[in-house]
Amino acid sequence: MSVNQQAHTGPPYGQPQPAYQRYQQPGYGGQQMPGVPHSQYGVYNGPMPGYQQPAPPQGPLRTPPTSGAPPPTSGALLPVGQPAYNQFGQGDVQNGIPASAVQMQRPSVSQPFIPGSTPTSISQLSSFQQYGPSPTGAQQLTNHMAGMTIGSVPTSAAPPAGVGYGPSTSVPPASGSFTATGSGLYTPYSSSQGPRPARIGPSNYPSTTGAPRPSTMQSPPLSGQALAGLPASQPNHLASPPPPQQAMSGPHPGPPMTGLQGPPPPSTHPSQPGYQIQQNGSFGQVRGPQPNYGGAYPGTSNYGSQPGPPPPPKRLDPDSIPSPQLNELPPQQKPRHRIDPDAIPSPIQVIEDDRNNRGSEPFVTGVRGQVPPLVTTNFLVKDQGNISCMYIFSTPFAIHCASLTVNNYSSPAASVLGTPPYLVDHGESGPIRCNRCKAYMCPFMQFIEGGRRFQCCFCSCVTEVPPHYFQHLDHTGKRVDFYDRPELSLGSYEFLATVDYCKNNKFPDPPAFIFMIDVSYNAVKSGLVRLICEELKSLLDYLPRGGNLEESAIRVGFVTYNKVLHFYNVKSSLAQPQMMVVSDVADMFVPLLDGFLVNVNESRAVITSLLDQIPEMFADTRETEMVFAPVIQAGLDALKAAECAGKLFIFHTSLPIAEAPGKLKNRDDKKLINTDKEKTLFQPQTNFYSNLAKDCVAQGCCVDLFLFPNQYLDVATLGVVTYQTGGSIYKYSYFQLETDQERFLNDLRRDVQKEVGFDAVMRVRTSTGIRATDFFGAFYMSNTTDVELAGLDCDKTITVEFKHDDKLSEDSGALLQCALLYTSSAGQRRLRIHNLSLNCCTQLADLYRNCETDTLINYLAKYAYRGVLNNPVKTVRDALINQCAQILACYRKNCASPSSAGQLILPECMKLLPVYLNCVLKSDVLQPGPEVSTDDRAYIRQLVTSMDVAETNVFFYPRLLPLTKVDVDNDALPAAIRNSEERLSKGDMYLLENGLNIFVWVGVNVQQGLIQNLFGVSSFSQISNTMSTLPILENPFSKKVRSIMDMLQAQRSRYMKLIIVKQEDKFEMLFKHFLVEDKSMSGGASYVDFLCHMHKEIRQLLS
Repeated sequence: MSVNQQAHTGPPYGQPQPAYQRYQQPGYGGQQMPGVPHSQYGVYNGPMPGYQQPAPPQGPLRTPPTSGAPPPTSGALLPVGQPAYNQFGQGDVQNGIPASAVQMQRPSVSQPFIPGSTPTSISQLSSFQQYGPSPTGAQQLTNHMAGMTIGSVPTSAAPPAGVGYGPSTSVPPASGSFTATGSGLYTPYSSSQGPRPARIGPSNYPSTTGAPRPSTMQSPPLSGQALAGLPASQPNHLASPPPPQQAMSGPHPGPPMTGLQGPPPPSTHPSQPGYQIQQNGSFGQVRGPQPNYGGAYPGTSNYGSQPGPPPPPKRLDPDSIPSPQLNELPPQQKPRHRIDPDAIPSPIQVIEDDRNNRGSEPFVTGVRGQVPPLVTTNFLVKDQGNISCMYIFSTPFAIHCASLTVNNYSSPAASVLGTPPYLVDHGESGPIRCNRCKAYMCPFMQFIEGGRRFQCCFCSCVTEVPPHYFQHLDHTGKRVDFYDRPELSLGSYEFLATVDYCKNNKFPDPPAFIFMIDVSYNAVKSGLVRLICEELKSLLDYLPRGGNLEESAIRVGFVTYNKVLHFYNVKSSLAQPQMMVVSDVADMFVPLLDGFLVNVNESRAVITSLLDQIPEMFADTRETEMVFAPVIQAGLDALKAAECAGKLFIFHTSLPIAEAPGKLKNRDDKKLINTDKEKTLFQPQTNFYSNLAKDCVAQGCCVDLFLFPNQYLDVATLGVVTYQTGGSIYKYSYFQLETDQERFLNDLRRDVQKEVGFDAVMRVRTSTGIRATDFFGAFYMSNTTDVELAGLDCDKTITVEFKHDDKLSEDSGALLQCALLYTSSAGQRRLRIHNLSLNCCTQLADLYRNCETDTLINYLAKYAYRGVLNNPVKTVRDALINQCAQILACYRKNCASPSSAGQLILPECMKLLPVYLNCVLKSDVLQPGPEVSTDDRAYIRQLVTSMDVAETNVFFYPRLLPLTKVDVDNDALPAAIRNSEERLSKGDMYLLENGLNIFVWVGVNVQQGLIQNLFGVSSFSQISNTMSTLPILENPFSKKVRSIMDMLQAQRSRYMKLIIVKQEDKFEMLFKHFLVEDKSMSGGASYVDFLCHMHKEIRQLLS
């Protein structure tokens, strides 16, 4: 829920509403989505050079529901965001019962769907397993499928690529849909054969029975494989290339194979209808046609037709996959078999298929149990009583009924605060609530006795309807004003809060912003102080306004500091600002009240004078010692004195070593890496900052921190207050005016201008059978139920994990309600309500069919990043691998049809779990390279903990676009390619973005004309890798590339740093760190090797 947007003041409620205006996003294949405004979201598209594409759909992908219970759902995600930065166009908000539009949902195999029938029950998994020895039984499955993430952009699950609906059978659901058989030909398949499993069968591994379990997933490096890893937060800390790659420790994946099981693959393959043929440009090489892929994509299926027969089983067996240049050898002469990377699941292809299949029709929320499209797909949403996926997303969209099952699996769900919903004002009486559980009125409440009472959908308590709220019921039992009241017909809405919801029974004053500027020697010498002061002169005109106010109600104040603090009186009646110095930092106080916090327009002349004078006053300073905690204490005291909430913007450069409360010492020690004491690097040095954060939260004082370090700064300690107050942290290592100015100013402008909610409290209520047990994100909790946030904005996500504590019913399903009480930037107290209704299921197959991998990875990353605070990193890594293996082993044991133990079978909706999990394991937090600093790891850990699902998706698996494939006459982005060095060609240029950095990689054989058009120089050797922006050149190619970069920048919550990488120069090692499908220098396995390791783990669990 994003609390920061102004209330919607559109047409009367009961009438059709205009679409919410959002950044338009071209479809992920380059096509503009019909009916969707043009946006800047890039195209993670396919068809992509260099990998196999799945076979075309074998039948209609969507059909009208026929019979059976609705598909199950579970978990949820709420957005916290500004419309401008959400991924979806939320247009077409309509009221009432959905038109007879066909609902988009995952293909049903074992359980057909009946419209209008009561939802199936939700299966929920029990609490997440603790770190320590990994459980060995397949019953101790993962704790992942039932949590909830609250973030700015909801994620969603998409229908399986290339999978059509098939006749209902009693067999569990189908698994993955990728093909890797040697022949590439589909075999006849009937529904009597069971579900369609996706199988990878490495028979080149020794039997795991009786074998000791390897301690890690690592294996010796394969020649020719590039390094891969997780993005570093600040690439400019790399002064020189990392040391040469060393062999990975750990057991060898297995002995060489002596032969192939099954016939060798044919050398030719008949062309199949469907996707166009792909090419793999590995440094100029072009592959021939790939098995199973023929012409262009035939288009969207006819959703009104009857389901076709299910596609044949898809098996991935390493012993039947063609190895490069080995197809002609007889089996006995073949060396150790290597899996073809084109034969394993491709994230790019899954994203493209989802866009093609799900992006053309609106997603209607009126029917319970639907799985929305992926977060990378652009689509419209119609809110018809269940919360839009703009706000809440779940890991599984089906919860299991039986608590036994839930104890074996547990899922996270996420919820995000987003677009401004309708505002409801009930006057002095306030919102209508249940007498017992205090849940707020929502579409799922049942009115009885002619409308005089309502039964709570959460606790079943019956409550009298207040006389002013009474309305008669129609013949269906609905109130006749159902479509006139947002709280009865929409999933998301806001209430104006009464004075009873305010502190001390008093309406709050508008919040304040206090700018606190480091004026030490380093800050002044680098030009930072002058830059900040110049920018603030104009930036203060763009403070958040809230509502329909003509000018912002936010007051501002200014402080400068080194080892003492300087407060400034900028009262409008003064001719010049007045400075007051507080040198007793051990007993901090605010020396003035009147004149410190002022209205910008009233005191503009005095503020401008002050900002002109500050750089001059400290131009000759030689002070290098700094304080930090007293600065936060001063801002907190000022807000207390003004009796308002607010935000501190602190600009800080060095470790606070001056004698003062919160003094720190340099404790950076890389010798602790890979030891049991490594966890201390992520922990704060002292509890002082935690106690200070608690005081800040109580006052509604949010802290945003801008760091400019030239050496160790102890981000793990300085960031505690920012993290616990719901603030943001920005880091610019080795700040230089010419290269970092644009990035810093863009971050500052967005941070000041974005809407913020202050002094917020969030509570999640659930129906009987499930309950929220754990929370992840940037916040503070003083009890087990209330999430307290001094500040909340569109860039923050809160993940909630649920526990199953009673049996659920398929009829009633499971309900979640997220209520957020906050103060708007205009000083209004409001309640934002999100409601989610989930289906329940009795079959594990339905649980796996309705999983959402992107949300699951978001949760697993946050779970692991919190785990490193108290556990050795190796323990955390092993726990992640074991949890993933148990999820997949449970599917293999309970849902997949019998097959050879040498085949890896993945659920269709989770076939990307191994590649994404490997990216998390190779991240700088869990497996740092030698060039990654301790501060960078702490910084990344804090960033990821607040990321929404769209951000973690691109952060862990970056987007890679071939610039030389750009069509300058088309608005579409080029098709994305997979993150591997073998996909790069010496004659091309590529753009890689991960949400923090943008790399432009230039091959040594790129045409001279392209270099001239983009960089303005005549040859490869003249390209400078120190430029921070591309030159503005008047040619179509330059304009197109710059527009793509502008589009990508606008999608992200932070301005990404541009890094130019020439092939074979020193920065190429850093670029290869982001090619996450390859082996990494820090020891991380390649995608292929990790997939094999996961298979061994699963076989060991099953044996």
